[in-house]
Amino acid sequence: MTTRRSPFLLIAALCVAVTTAAQDLPHAFVGARIEPCDGAVIERGTLLVQNGRIVAVGPVEDVRVPENAVATDAAGRTIIPGLVCSHSHIGAVAGADGSGPIQPEVRALDSINARDPGIQKAQAGGITTVNVMPGSGHLLSGQTIYMKLRDAGSVEELAIKNPDGSIAGGIKMANGTNPQKAAPFPGTRGKAAALIRAQLHRALDYQKKVEAAAGDPEKMPERSLGLEALVELLQKKRVVHHHTHRQDDILTVLRLQREFGFRVVLHHVSEGWMVADEIAAAGVPCSVIVIDSPGGKLEAAHLSLETGAILDKAGVLVGFHTDDGITDSRLFLRSGALAVRAGMDRDKALQALTIANARMLDLDQRVGTLTVGKDADFVVLSGDPFSVYTRVLETWVEGAKVFDLSEPADRLLADGGYGASDDQAHSLCCFGLQGAGVTGGGQ
Repeated sequence: MTTRRSPFLLIAALCVAVTTAAQDLPHAFVGARIEPCDGAVIERGTLLVQNGRIVAVGPVEDVRVPENAVATDAAGRTIIPGLVCSHSHIGAVAGADGSGPIQPEVRALDSINARDPGIQKAQAGGITTVNVMPGSGHLLSGQTIYMKLRDAGSVEELAIKNPDGSIAGGIKMANGTNPQKAAPFPGTRGKAAALIRAQLHRALDYQKKVEAAAGDPEKMPERSLGLEALVELLQKKRVVHHHTHRQDDILTVLRLQREFGFRVVLHHVSEGWMVADEIAAAGVPCSVIVIDSPGGKLEAAHLSLETGAILDKAGVLVGFHTDDGITDSRLFLRSGALAVRAGMDRDKALQALTIANARMLDLDQRVGTLTVGKDADFVVLSGDPFSVYTRVLETWVEGAKVFDLSEPADRLLADGGYGASDDQAHSLCCFGLQGAGVTGGGQ
């Protein structure tokens, strides 16, 4: 790790102070090819940032660079918005344990190691915002957390806050084979849906009792952290991020969504291309995983690289995700490139890595495009985003550089090699470990 990421060292504190001071000055990237994801490509443009926000973006001749600006010659480079991963397991996240299939009180917040090298590797892939989730070995494995990949020493420094100061995040749910185990877990798909339906009805009853109490502590029901989280789901304050593969499992999620009215994003959707019209009619977004190698699980046997294109053409909001470590965060741009190769519109594919995912996380007012007023999250590339020859040169979060390929320590994280994965913990899921309290990701 570089000293920039070691907050206990004096030199790191000095670096933070210098970075903060640098953000007080405007920083201009001049002459780059800019793909803003909210408008036409600017072939020779300037991006101007200050105090963590985008101040101006446009053709070189239209953007005035202040005299006190730090100017960077970006000719020959491409600048895109910071990538948004709508489904990740970096930071050694672990959620629910083997004590039960539905655990909404569990928070990813309480299990993330902000110093895990997987976070820096995601920066090396150009990712600036992530939805970090517990695993899919449960019907409901806990509360997810939306994070900015700043250089930080604690999860609180990474966490994105809601306007009321609470930690932003959703709820992770799953169906299909992953949560099917011996009791008290469901043994069939029908039982899985029944357990979720029963728990949501308990949450509805809890909500009614709280509302009837009208703030009177004598009338309040006994507090339940799990039911409180589910009430937030029913009130649409939290989005359900739902792992689902087979077309029949996808339709089950849509059935439950109609019944209870919660907001949902469908994740993985290996057979989503079979029910694209039904998904579009429901107005439900899809976060698609792009895998170009065989294997995995039987319910993902019909996964298709054309899924993104088919869903997009049906009118579905489509994003991509890494499910890191199922696919590596350093290769996230490949997901868009493979989707384009399989017929997806190029602009839509880049948006699926940026603004589409931001919309799924309710963060589109802050990130996902290079728009004046938004957070200065962007990536400097050596060439076209979808070229196999292109490298991520720099990643910036809120106007601070968090990855630089020219730095040896950062290059090691980007390229791999001896020491690159020291101290990195990988999430595990669905391999008989729930009873030991170990759960994480899993496609």
